[in-house]
Formats: sequence, structure tokens, C-alpha cells
Amino acid sequence: MALTRRNFMKASGLASAGVTLGFGVAAPAARATESPTDAPAVLPAGEIPRFAMPLLVPPAMPRRRKLRVRGGKNIDYYEIAVRQLRQQVLPASMALPLTTVWGYGAVQDPSTFSWPSFTIEAKYRAPVRVKWVNELVDQFGAPLPHLFAVDQTLHWANPPGPQPDSESHNPDAYTGPVPVVTHLHGGRTYDDSDGYTEAWYLPAAAHADPDYVSQGSWYERFAATAAARQGSQWDEGSATFDYPNDQRAATLWYHDHALGFTRLNVYAGPAGFYLIRGGPTDAVYDRNGRRASLPGPAPALGDAAGTAYHEIPLVIQDRTFDVDGQLFYPSSREFFDGFSGPYVPDSDISPIWNPEFFGNAMTVNGRPWPVLEVTARRYRFRLLNGCNSRFLLLRFDDDRPFWQIGNDGGFLPDRAVRRDQLLLAPAERADVIVDFTGLRPGSEVVLTNIGPDEPFGGGEPGNDFDVADPATTGTVMQFRVAASGGSDASTHPADLRLPPVAALGPETRSRQLSLNEVDSDVLADVGPRAALLGAVVDGAGVPLRWGETLTENPGLGDTETWEFHNFTEDAHPMHVHQVQFEVVGRGPTGSTPPEPGEAGFKDTVIAYPDEVTKVKARFEIPGRFVWHCHIVEHEDNEMMRPFHVGPD
Repeated sequence: MALTRRNFMKASGLASAGVTLGFGVAAPAARATESPTDAPAVLPAGEIPRFAMPLLVPPAMPRRRKLRVRGGKNIDYYEIAVRQLRQQVLPASMALPLTTVWGYGAVQDPSTFSWPSFTIEAKYRAPVRVKWVNELVDQFGAPLPHLFAVDQTLHWANPPGPQPDSESHNPDAYTGPVPVVTHLHGGRTYDDSDGYTEAWYLPAAAHADPDYVSQGSWYERFAATAAARQGSQWDEGSATFDYPNDQRAATLWYHDHALGFTRLNVYAGPAGFYLIRGGPTDAVYDRNGRRASLPGPAPALGDAAGTAYHEIPLVIQDRTFDVDGQLFYPSSREFFDGFSGPYVPDSDISPIWNPEFFGNAMTVNGRPWPVLEVTARRYRFRLLNGCNSRFLLLRFDDDRPFWQIGNDGGFLPDRAVRRDQLLLAPAERADVIVDFTGLRPGSEVVLTNIGPDEPFGGGEPGNDFDVADPATTGTVMQFRVAASGGSDASTHPADLRLPPVAALGPETRSRQLSLNEVDSDVLADVGPRAALLGAVVDGAGVPLRWGETLTENPGLGDTETWEFHNFTEDAHPMHVHQVQFEVVGRGPTGSTPPEPGEAGFKDTVIAYPDEVTKVKARFEIPGRFVWHCHIVEHEDNEMMRPFHVGPD
């Protein structure tokens, strides 16, 4: 059998192998002495107790201060760093060490660093400025190596040089300082504040190697652009980004986006929600035209201890742990398909990169299979698929519905959509209401996942693919009714009238874009070697690498339809920076209407195999951005391309 794709994963069963409350312990982390390839054996997921830990609800991120702007709007100013910390991830009953993770937090408050990170609460048209700081250093100020093996043979940040943002033929794992650059996923902002993948930076660390390149090739260019606009300089080891928030109220999230590191950096933990509230697209009414009430409150600054939250963000991520309770991520390509070499430089197969990764345990807000005590009333959940590669197909074990009121780009138009199951690709969000009214105290409801334990290609569970292991990855979390609901002033979701959505006008042009996968050029039946984007010529996909000539150059203010032609066997979640787009259609010719939950605007869309997926967007901000697949293993190995709005 050829060592391609998923056959080894299915044959070996790899996907289904085997109390400190509050957030992280933010004491300075010890410098790592163990190389990533010396990691202990994988912990079987069945050894982790389920429903043994309470769900953690991320608080609101504290601001540093407000910046007064003469003649303009005052700015909410944050200083947020990424640090290494130790956190109670696995149940204390397992008597394992705290888990080392990375997390964002407020520089002025060490107690705020965690996985997942605290939520940035933003208001419509109220600007936010964040100084993002790379503090991945030990207690002596020396740079920390990565928690996982870093493949230097990809097109990656490449701090050792001789040039940044390049490939290397060195097959050894990189152990130097870690580059970061933060992207606000779904945000509409300037190109210098978007987290461009080649604008990364290393920590301003003591004992740093003077021969290392400390910044990506676009860092200084964007620093100069930002200085001209902000009137301030970026400090070493940091970047200061502006978010105007002049977009629809929506569920956004922030995460790292450094070239060739995204899969590893996000897997280590640093990611958080960014919620925009207010404005004309945040007004919800009932069927009689009266202002409606959604379940709340959500976490906010200054909350009293013990506040009962009825609006809760939930980031669902699959993870694997080793027998010492630490995060596990494979350090060899052999983990994916059993191929043991030859690797680069003796072939064209990278030695460490895995084409996809599927963890054996489901975590929600940084804990495996947590339990949330609820009352018998309605709740609002902001759902995010934060997995590296896994598509989620969520369903309640008692068949209660999700009432979907929003997606990536904010509220759906007109009315809530009743869903018996909810498909979420990596990076997609869903804003849902779940009604526990009428359940007796002691009742238990389980959120399950009937998606596959392998790459997703569409179809029906049980027919077109095997569902996830019910004992591990087929279970997500438990809701346990602790008391009667009392009074619930929220409007029943069937009675909600959601704000209208103004459709985009006619397109200026249409582009045919290809999603491709390539196998080895020198070894028979070995692949995939990489996933690539590209163009469509005479009906065939023409793969293009990240560094090839830019081909997408919309005019400023243009409205374009992008057609994603998927020539691979798998579905891909396609994300376009800067814009929120309309899903026009999909299918063999792109003429099948979008799903009800895709109405309105989105920033990530599922492109199915052998189909054309059409989206329409207006490009209103000049500059350099990217579009890519949000299976982050794909993104890190060439399935990402730049685009430029306006004159390049």
C-alpha cells in the first residue's frame, strides 16, 4: 500500500490511541534542557478521566490604560505578551506535573497568562491598540527553545539565516529562539497590524546569538508604516498593532501567524477570543419589534467573584499528552504515515513536518472533557474550532438543537437557524443559543463530535466516514444541571429577529484559484510533500509556492469573486485576511446555494474536494495581506499566498 494520506493513520489507530483552579502558574519557566525528540511516550486518552474538571471561563483581558487622542477617538491600549507557563491542564487526581504551555497575558499582571488567553472585549468603532511582546524567555532572560520539534526544511522564518524567511536543507530540529507575530483572525485592519507572516520578531533576549536575524523581512517596513500613522516606534521584541473595529459586531480570535511556525505556536496554547460588540449590526429585536434580550452576562472587567455567566466562549481543540502530562506533538514525519526516510537533503520529503495532526483527547478552554454546571435556562455559546486539522461535527447526546444566531462575520440575517448538528472547520466560529429549560437538577447533557478522526472530505457520518471514537475524540464536554433556572429574561431564539445584512454589489472581476497537493518528485508513492495554492489554467490547477510572483492584486475598492477549485481529496477551510466575504455557492460549478449557517458574512469557508467554492469580497484597505488554508499544517508548508490591494 502506498504511504500516502490517511491509510497509515487508519491502519494504526493513531488518532484514537490510548486541583489547581483558575489559570496558569506564571512564575518564570525553567529553561528547557531536553530536546524535543527526547519526548516521553504518548499518554493513552482513555487514562484521562472525563468530566473531572470544571470548565474554565476566560475572563476579560485588562487594559493597560486609555490613550487620549486630541481631535480623535480615545484608544483602548493593551500591552500583551506571550510567555511560557505551567498550568493545571490534566486532572489533579492523575498526580502528574503541571503542563507547560504558552499563553498571552497582560504584561502588568502575571496572573492573566493562560491557555486559552483572556478575551479582548472591543466596542464598535472604538479603536484598540495592542503592543504585542515576545517574552518567550527563561528566568534569566535567555531565549527559550520551542516546546516541539521545528522543521528547518520548510519555507520558514529561518532566524539562523543567512536570509530570513527562507528554506534550509538542515534536517535537524531548530532549537533557537522562537519568532512570533499575532494575527487578529477576522479583523479589518491596516496591513502593518494584520500579523503578516513575514513580519515576525524574536524576543529581546539576553545572551541572544548575534548572528541570528531578529526580525522577518517585512518587519522594518511595517514598523516604519505604523510609526508614520501612530507616531510611535516599535520596541525590540514587539510590534504595536491598531484595530479600528469599524466592522460588524462579531466573534473574532487572535493567534500567532509566524511563517512556518503557526501549527506549533498555536498548538502550544497562545490564542484567545476578541469580541466586537455594539453598532447597528448588534441590534436584535423580537417578532413584535421590541428590543430582544440575548442570554448574558459575559465575562467583563470588574466582575465580582462568583458571577454567573450565561454567555460563554468555548474553544474546542484536540490535543495529545505524553506520560509526563506534557503536550505531545510529533517530532518525525514517520508519525503521520510510517515513512522513515530518506528525508531532505537526500529526498524532497521534510523530516519533521506532518501533513495533518489529530490529537487523541478533546479539550475545551484548555481542559480535557470539562464539565459546566448550568441552570435550567438558555445560554449563549461562542464556539470556535481551534483544532490544527480536525473538522468538528457537533451534536448533543439528547438531540437538543443549536439555535445558530451568528457565524464568523456576526449575526446571521433575519432569523436564527435551528441546527440538529453543527459542522465547524478549523478557525470557523458559530454563535449559538442552547436551551436547558425544563431539565431537572442533576440532569446531564453531553456535547459530542461525530466528525472523523482523519482528514475530512464531506459526506455523512457513518456512511462516508467513520465517526470519532465515542470514548475519546467523539466526546467534547458535559453540561450538568445544578439548579432550576429561575427567571430567564432572554428572548426565545425562535422569536428573534436578527439585523439585516447589506449584500455586496456586482463584482469587478472573478478569479479562478486552485487548491493543490503534490507528492514526492523523487520517491514513488510517497506523499503528500506539500499543499499549495495557485491558479487554474485550462481547467487544471497550477500550483504556486509562497515566494513566487504575486498573482492576486485587487484594485482598491474593488469587489471580486474568488473561485476556489479544489483538486485535492480533502476539504480545506479557506481564510482570506482583511475581508469578510459572502459565500456565493459551491458544487461542481459553484451554483449550489450556501448552507443556512453561511448566510451573511464569513472569513473562513469550507472548500470541498472536486468542487468549486465561490466567495465575494470587497477590498477596501490597501496593502499586503495573505490568503491560506486554515489547516495550519498545510498553511505552514506552502498552502498560503500573498495578495496586494492597490498598486504594489
